[in-house]
Amino acid sequence: MPGAWEDSGAVLQDSEELQVLYKTIDSFYQYRRQSHFNITHTRRQNFYALPPEHQRMLAQEPFNFQDRFDAIDDAIDANAKIADHILMHALRSFGFDGQDGIHGNEIWQSTCEPNDLIKASTIINQFYRDWSAEGAVERDVHYAPVLRDLDRVFADVADKSNLKILVPGAGLGRLVFDICMAGYNVEGNEISYHALLASAWVMNSLSAGDKFALFPFASRFSNQLEFAQQLKAVEIPDVHVSTEIRQAAESQPAGQSGGTISMSASDFLTAYKQPEHKDLYDAVVTVFFIDTAPNLLRYIETISHTLKPGGYWINLGPLLWHFEDKTPPSANEEGQPVVNGASHSTPAGIEEAGSVELTLHDVMRIIVRMGFQVTSMETRSENQAGYIQQPISMLQSLYRVAQFVARKL
Repeated sequence: MPGAWEDSGAVLQDSEELQVLYKTIDSFYQYRRQSHFNITHTRRQNFYALPPEHQRMLAQEPFNFQDRFDAIDDAIDANAKIADHILMHALRSFGFDGQDGIHGNEIWQSTCEPNDLIKASTIINQFYRDWSAEGAVERDVHYAPVLRDLDRVFADVADKSNLKILVPGAGLGRLVFDICMAGYNVEGNEISYHALLASAWVMNSLSAGDKFALFPFASRFSNQLEFAQQLKAVEIPDVHVSTEIRQAAESQPAGQSGGTISMSASDFLTAYKQPEHKDLYDAVVTVFFIDTAPNLLRYIETISHTLKPGGYWINLGPLLWHFEDKTPPSANEEGQPVVNGASHSTPAGIEEAGSVELTLHDVMRIIVRMGFQVTSMETRSENQAGYIQQPISMLQSLYRVAQFVARKL
């Protein structure tokens, strides 16, 4: 199946990974209740705390605030239907769908933390970017240039399915799917179980006619021009993955099989530094990814390890360093950093101690110093786009992304 995990069974054998999985599943389970509480319940309380004369004014035409809250509740229920489907697919995939369904005393229930709930909400909204027709505006700016770079550097390869492409930080899998549709053999990697469970649902479990209403901006109350825009719905998915891959394979010239997809659930730094991944990939594609590194040099080392000599690293994205506020580690008596109560003198993946924020010029110099030749580089000021950006909003947050191609020497 497209997007199926290569190593999902290992999750159940690792107690720490299993706890993370429990929290993720529980966050989708609690999505509906928590969203109603955080979005409309608290706003109703604040509304009824207004002076009575102000309540009466805002309850009447043309404001109808009580009706607005009801409409937002309906939008939450629509989004929660998606969360419920992700939940049920996850339970089936990992064998948690017992006779009691999701109403029994399940081991994963009541395990999630506030940050897990935030991640679940973010992932639901991210379907707008990756799997709706309206999200094509962002995809055309952030994914299309990468696909053009791939086709350019491999212009002399007749059968693209002979090439192996790695996409770290694959998210909901749309870029992986698009690269597959261009004919490549592509492997996505993702560390977030929220993204993995959601991508597995949308890519593997749906029938050809399945469509879901998504209200990506229902919880955004600031900078709205009109309420109707806040309640704008989109339909997901815009394509059926299995059908598209099958039709693409059937249209291939004789002797060619077309693109394929696989997904791995792992920490990029620890999994892909292993010997079995050395010199394995013809290209590594990173989109909105490199700034998720606490230490970008570790990412570059791992990318270099995975690439064949002469292979290409294609990147597009900003430098919004995710670990900018990371707390410095304590140290043991030997001076080794202590992370999560354990001493580390060797790399520990994304949890490794230490972090650094680099300028774009720093990044480009380091790439060259670490064994790459930069074949093209630009910062794109035209056709900028946001990330899950509401098209009609009084606030437009747009990225001027860095786009480069580097070749491993």
